[in-house]
Amino acid sequence: MREADEAWELGPAMVEGADGRRKVAYVDLPRLERALVETRAEAAWPGWGFVAEQPAFAEMCERLGVTFIGPSPAAMRALGDKIAAKRLAEGLGVPVVPWAGAPAASEAEAQAQAAELGFPVMVKATAGIGGRGVREAETPGALAGALKAARTEAWRWFGQATVFLERRLDGVRHVDIQVVSDAWGSVWTLPAREASIQRRHQKLIEESPVPGLPPAREGAMRQAAARLARAAGYVGAAAVEFLYDPASEDFWFLEANTRLEVEHAVSEVTTGLDLVKLQVHVARGGRLPGEPPPALGHAVEVRLCAEDAEAGFAPAPGTVARLRLPGGPGLRVDAGVAEGDLVPRSSTR
Repeated sequence: MREADEAWELGPAMVEGADGRRKVAYVDLPRLERALVETRAEAAWPGWGFVAEQPAFAEMCERLGVTFIGPSPAAMRALGDKIAAKRLAEGLGVPVVPWAGAPAASEAEAQAQAAELGFPVMVKATAGIGGRGVREAETPGALAGALKAARTEAWRWFGQATVFLERRLDGVRHVDIQVVSDAWGSVWTLPAREASIQRRHQKLIEESPVPGLPPAREGAMRQAAARLARAAGYVGAAAVEFLYDPASEDFWFLEANTRLEVEHAVSEVTTGLDLVKLQVHVARGGRLPGEPPPALGHAVEVRLCAEDAEAGFAPAPGTVARLRLPGGPGLRVDAGVAEGDLVPRSSTR
C-alpha cells in the first residue's frame, strides 16, 4: 500500500455475513466490487491468499469487465477445490493421498469414513489455503473437535465450511512443483521445492533443489503436475503439491494451490524468473516460449512468524518494536511489516 499510487480502504478487518457469522473482510465480495468499480480497475491481482482461490471473485471480475490475473473460474474449481482436484487426479491416473472419496456431511459420516481410512486422519476444508481449515484427529474421540474447528476456521477465512477426511501419512516429505501455463497450451514446470518443515500446516522452510530426490522421481512429479494443469485448462501460476516417501520412492498428489505461494521466491532465485511478471504476461494472452530456464545453485527460504515461543508458539499480535533485516549478496527479503507496524490478531504470519 505504501508503494501504490492509490489505495482504497475496505473498512474494518472483520465483517458479519448474511448468516450472522463473522468473516475476514478480504473475502467480502460486495466490498471488493465497490473498490474495483470506484478505482476503475482494469485488472485484479489477488496476491497470495484470500480471494486468490475463490472462483466467485474471478466470476465477479469477469462480470465487471476486470481482468482477473489468475486462472478461469472453471480451472480454479477443477484444481483449487481439494475434492475436485483429487477426483481429477484419480481420473488421470495420478496417485493421490488416500481419502474418503466424498465430503463429511456429519459427525456420524466422518466417524464411518475415518474408521475405513484408519486413524490418524486429517480433516481438511476443501476451500482451505495456507494451513487454515486443517485439523488432525489421532483417535475417534478427537474427531468431533477437529471437525468443528476445521469448519469454523474455513468459514471465517473462506466463506465455505465443506470438509473431507484424508489418511495422515507419516515419514513422508512434502514436495512442491511450481507450474506456469499460458492460454496456448504451454505448461512450464520448474524444479521441485521441498517444504517438509512446517508448523500448524504452514510452511516454515522451503528449499530447491530437493536434497536426495532422484531426478527420475522429480521428473515424474513434474509430468504429473503438467498433466493436471492441462486437464484443468489452467492459465496462470500454481503450485502442485505432493507427498514423497524416500523409502519406497512412491509419491502421491496432495493438493494444488491455484495461486502464487509466498514460497515462489525460491523458484525465482534459482531460475531467474519473475513469476509475478509471468502471471501478468499470460493473463494478457502472452505465450511461454520453449522450455523454462534450468535452475542454478541452491536457495533456502525461511518464514518468520509473530509468535510467542514461551507460550507454545502461539500467535503473538502486537507492535513490531525492533526489526533489523540482513542484506548483501545472495540474500532476498520479502517483508510484510516494518518497524513500528502493528501485527493484527487476524494475521500473525
